[in-house]
Amino acid sequence: MFSAVADEPASAPVNKPAKSQQQVSQIRLGYLRAYAPQLALSVLDVPPRDEGVAGANVAIGDNNTTGAFLGQTFSLDVAEVRPDADIVPAFNEMISKGVLYILADLSAGQLLSIADLARERGVLIFNVGATDDSLREEECRVNVFHTAPTRTMLADGLAQYLIWKQWRRWVLVYGSHAPDKLFADALRRAAMRFGGEIVAEKEFIDTGTARRTDTGVVQIQRQMPVFTQDFPDYDVLIVADESEVFGTYVPFRTWIPRPVAGTAGLMPSAWHPASEQWGGTQIQNRFAKTNGRRMLSKDMAAWTAARIVGEAATRTQGTDPGKISAFIRADDFSIAAFKGQKLTFRKWNWQLRQPIFLGDGRSVVSTSPQEGFLHQVSELDTLGVDQPETRCTLK
Repeated sequence: MFSAVADEPASAPVNKPAKSQQQVSQIRLGYLRAYAPQLALSVLDVPPRDEGVAGANVAIGDNNTTGAFLGQTFSLDVAEVRPDADIVPAFNEMISKGVLYILADLSAGQLLSIADLARERGVLIFNVGATDDSLREEECRVNVFHTAPTRTMLADGLAQYLIWKQWRRWVLVYGSHAPDKLFADALRRAAMRFGGEIVAEKEFIDTGTARRTDTGVVQIQRQMPVFTQDFPDYDVLIVADESEVFGTYVPFRTWIPRPVAGTAGLMPSAWHPASEQWGGTQIQNRFAKTNGRRMLSKDMAAWTAARIVGEAATRTQGTDPGKISAFIRADDFSIAAFKGQKLTFRKWNWQLRQPIFLGDGRSVVSTSPQEGFLHQVSELDTLGVDQPETRCTLK
């Protein structure tokens, strides 16, 4: 089975040639990023300026450690645009530099605007940021691989734990922005799938107030108990607030004392900065030494994508994009990413199967799939849209 080694860059399968005989081949990766400074309800949650890019750079270093034995060098070109900007010019400029592998940290619309252009030019795209299920379903593309999990994978990972705990009665509070409503849809689907019951729902409408001023905090402390006062009895209050409007203010402020989960409280994610299992300490320490902070989910998604390209180049012992693509698509391809098992792609939509971490702000509480949630192919396929449910027709 093809796989990357979890705790070290993959060893080259051939002996290193003499320096005089060795020809150096360059493999250029690109990182296309939609970026604008973001606020968060807590200053501790403001995304780092280099989120995602930092993970990709660590992987480039790992790739070059192995590539030195084969005369391969890896580099990363980074381009940024605003979240509402046209990404095509930046894409074309990157391709003109010889980039054939792009890590896309973009909105769903921006990614789709370059997906078909990339396919025509033989470029592989790795989606490291967008959790939209539509990119893996109605709008799936044969040349787009997804190392970021979907909203349904995140919701299913959370739901499995709540059901395992016998916390079956949920109240759902969701924001008024489109991403909030998409995650709320994923949570409703998870409830139906695993036996949860949403006993009440309520929308929190964003009125655009200054939420981080002292007055705003006082108002929230008074308003949140009232906002949650009329719910029937429930086990867990689930928050869908990807837009960072109110979610941080829900825990410890509900009318009745109940745990909070979702985008606040117990949160599902692709990675957790406190994860130390399965060699996690090794990658965390290496990342922290390089970047001066802990590794986040987007960093791990970008690291995984860049390592996939590096592993494929190492195993094929060359830079031929056709061979690298074929290697990644092979039935026996897998990648190790410090998550307890080798990860593989779903052939029907090129989504990377992966566990979902459940954690609070300081520790990993659990990891899904939970014990007892079985599947005939892979227990990881209990997370997200399974093959019999998919609406993807690769094009």
